[in-house]
Amino acid sequence: MTAYDVIVLAGGAAKRLGGADKPGVRVGGRSLLDRVLAACDGAAHSVVVGDRRATVRPVAWTREVPQGGGPLAALGAGLRLTTADRVLVLSADLPFLGRATVDTLLAAAGQPGREGALCIDPDGRDQPLVAVYRAEPLRRELALIATEYGSLAGLPLRILTAELDLARIEAGPDAAFDCDTWDDIAAARARIREHGAVLDEWITSVKNELGIELDVDTDVLLDLARDAAHGVARPAAPLTTFLVGYAAARASAGAGPDEAAATVAEAARKATALALRWEAEAAGQGGDATGGATGGSKPDVGREGTGTP
Repeated sequence: MTAYDVIVLAGGAAKRLGGADKPGVRVGGRSLLDRVLAACDGAAHSVVVGDRRATVRPVAWTREVPQGGGPLAALGAGLRLTTADRVLVLSADLPFLGRATVDTLLAAAGQPGREGALCIDPDGRDQPLVAVYRAEPLRRELALIATEYGSLAGLPLRILTAELDLARIEAGPDAAFDCDTWDDIAAARARIREHGAVLDEWITSVKNELGIELDVDTDVLLDLARDAAHGVARPAAPLTTFLVGYAAARASAGAGPDEAAATVAEAARKATALALRWEAEAAGQGGDATGGATGGSKPDVGREGTGTP
């Protein structure tokens, strides 16, 4: 994995949100800031430029000088706390940013001769706060800009990006979707509840809330829940999946994520097989330990070997 640090800019005034605490606004039960941090959990060092708050994982905090000095000043403040050769730079209001986009940017920034890579939105506009920059040219250009203009405060990011040789990545509409207004927040909240996305969003939120780093085949667990509900009783579905998780946790204590996921799959397989046996018995299709039909007539015990006439 490519080593990198991340700087998240979380100190804007959020005027179009009426001055609300935008990084703390929740989408899918998680703050916007936590959603962004989850997408870059592979960073060696994470810096957030903004007011301190509770976050899903430890970060270093700093503020631009002067406060409210804009994104270029915030970037300069965050950069002073990084050491990696590549720096991922993100705004704190990207609810759908994923690890795949981060990986794509890192790979593009590593191309020979490139000084970084940034996303472009569906309209072809640069998104300099969804970008990876090589640290040395980034520091060089920020120093030159500060010398030319006297400071970084109040300057637009395009002054910086115009001076760097950057790859441009079409990352799709979601990666660069940011939440500037309450309508944007409402759209993001509605999108995660769409049929095709709601389960993945929910599982990701639960794993973050519980501190679990585990990729599980959700189809396997859903099939288990269906079979337990159909073959036993509806309440058996949640109870069985709980027991599978508990058994897998005990069996994989101290194991890595891959081993733990395999243990969950094996426990689910066993529980599914049990549920199917219950269903077969209820339908009169199963066999008992002696090979007799469990759903058929009782054996005639009064005929042979009993002394009964």
